Amino acid sequence: MSGPKHRTTRWLRQFLMPLTLCVASMGPAAADQSLDRQLRGISEQARYVPEQALPQLLLLERQARAADGDTKAELLSQLSMAQRGLGRQDVALALADELIAIGQDGRHPVGLAKGLLAKGEIMVLMNDLERSHALLWQAEKVAGLTNDLALQSETSVASGQAFAEAGNFPVALNRLQSAVATARRDDQPIVLITALNALARLQRQMKDYERGFSTLKEAMDLAQQIGASTRVAALLNTEYLFTSATKQPARGLKVLLEALDLQTAAHDTATIHITLVNLSDSYLIAKNYPKARMYATQAISAARRVKDVATEATAYVNIGEAQLGMGNLIESKQNFERGLALYETSGDKPALQSMLLEYGTVLEQACDMAGAIAAYHRERALSNEMFENARQKAVNELQQRYQADDRERRIELLSRENQVKSAEIDNRRLQQRVWWLLAVVFTMGSVIVALLYRKVQHANAQLQVKNLELKQQSVRDPLTLLYNRRHFQEFMRSYAQHDARSPGTPGTDTVGAMFLLDVDHFKNVNDGYGHAAGDAVLKMIAENLGVILRETDMIVRWGGEEFLAFLPAISRNGVDDIARRLLTGIAAQGIDYQGQRIAVNVSVGFASYPLLANGVPISWERTVNLVDMALYMAKSHGRNRAYGITNFDQVDEQTIVRMEQDLEQAANEGLVELSVIHGMPADPRASTVASTETVADMALS
Repeated sequence: MSGPKHRTTRWLRQFLMPLTLCVASMGPAAADQSLDRQLRGISEQARYVPEQALPQLLLLERQARAADGDTKAELLSQLSMAQRGLGRQDVALALADELIAIGQDGRHPVGLAKGLLAKGEIMVLMNDLERSHALLWQAEKVAGLTNDLALQSETSVASGQAFAEAGNFPVALNRLQSAVATARRDDQPIVLITALNALARLQRQMKDYERGFSTLKEAMDLAQQIGASTRVAALLNTEYLFTSATKQPARGLKVLLEALDLQTAAHDTATIHITLVNLSDSYLIAKNYPKARMYATQAISAARRVKDVATEATAYVNIGEAQLGMGNLIESKQNFERGLALYETSGDKPALQSMLLEYGTVLEQACDMAGAIAAYHRERALSNEMFENARQKAVNELQQRYQADDRERRIELLSRENQVKSAEIDNRRLQQRVWWLLAVVFTMGSVIVALLYRKVQHANAQLQVKNLELKQQSVRDPLTLLYNRRHFQEFMRSYAQHDARSPGTPGTDTVGAMFLLDVDHFKNVNDGYGHAAGDAVLKMIAENLGVILRETDMIVRWGGEEFLAFLPAISRNGVDDIARRLLTGIAAQGIDYQGQRIAVNVSVGFASYPLLANGVPISWERTVNLVDMALYMAKSHGRNRAYGITNFDQVDEQTIVRMEQDLEQAANEGLVELSVIHGMPADPRASTVASTETVADMALS
């Protein structure tokens, strides 16, 4: 093994020696220009074929590190990109940090901007979007201080993509249009192709397909004109996204196969896994399950080379769907579980939640209702965890703001106290020196003290108001202004201990009731229109619950898109009517969002309260658990319907346990009766919700 290695080293030395002597004979400026040309020639390889680019960069490293700041910054930037493309994120991150340190210490904005940009792109791969966005936005600001138009365009592209990921499409559009305009002034084709590709992708997300196709065509013509095959492949992947959105599956498959041929010919190892997993998706849509499995298997190998856990996880899920299509349920579930485990390892909880929903839907279509309900339970637990984390973050931010206000108030009080002490000292001096002004000084001191006392009273009053506001916010959901889960739990503990009326006692005309609602296809609203549209749907439902129910009823935001209503006293025969009013009342509403009408339906689980088992009330916690099981039955049997628990009086503890494990089986065995209410269709004026995005939305620059 040593012979070939030594021969390769000798060959490199023989090849590089004339180049080194030539560069050494140049002046410093000419040498730097030669290095810059070489680095520009390697840049596309560093992005798409990093295993070929890295040896070339390492040969230039020593000379480039001794060059001026811009040349050194470009070398470190490309080294970081190549290491990132090889899946060595730790090495790439160290190079980015080195670049940032050089930029800060030497006050070199180009180096600092490139370092922030490199680190921000690495943070995306490490699933830290919040930190990534902050770095990319800072990179854009620093690049604006330079005269490097290519760098300005590149950072504006990254900034626009970050705003799009955060759901702020108007600002994202402004940034990407600015990036295109800057690239046109710079007159570098690759820079302009990158900006146009990013703008086209955003136009697709905003459903502006006509402009998006036009933007994509301009980029494609330019890439073909300069013979940039890897850029053409990236643009073909973007075209695939457009064909998916505009329902052109045959065209989408054609462009993906063309992209794969180009990437294979160019030895593109950095992005080919995206094309492979997109091909797998395309063949799944065409129900060609063997080819879908084949390309997903290839995507797994390619993704592992660059340590792209998200693509590997998606490929396993695609294999699971393909195997299910071929009738292999056991192997399908095994591969689904592998994909879910990878998503869980990566820490990408939103993607894991999406895949759990997809898993449940697939199992539901395969008539594996037990597996589907288990998947839905896992998704609901994850959704509740994410909701609780977001709520805790909001409370922490509120507490920090309150503590800052409290510190300012204390500083102001100390300042006032110092003023009082100074006034008292001055007063004593005046008393010692000018006795005849004693009365005047005493009067002035009294006035000052009175004013200060009033200030303190005012500050205390403000503190009481802030304490009341904080208490109010601790029991209310900040988005919908409904009560939160913690307040409901405290209320029910108190209600169970002190309410002596027992409205569920046989023989009375009134009962209590619990209703648990879940928004149907809520994830599709977020994916198709953005999280702002999802928030608008939640607020609309909260407002309509306040109209449908009474002021005395307890309405709670139970989880992410779940609501709970507790009615302490209603007619015994009116429980089903309330469920029907909830289904029809919300379905009759719609959301006008960005010129489109969004339809909204809910699924409902309900029961009277308290539920009596052999004449003994069961706990409210178990009642909620049973209502939750009824809700899952409503969702697994088609959604837009309500399932209610009736004729519960003669069950025993063992039956309740069986109901908590599988309510549908208990109902089939006659252990409990269920009331089923079907909802009306949603507002016919409303548009359908866009389907869930696939991994094809991952950026290909």
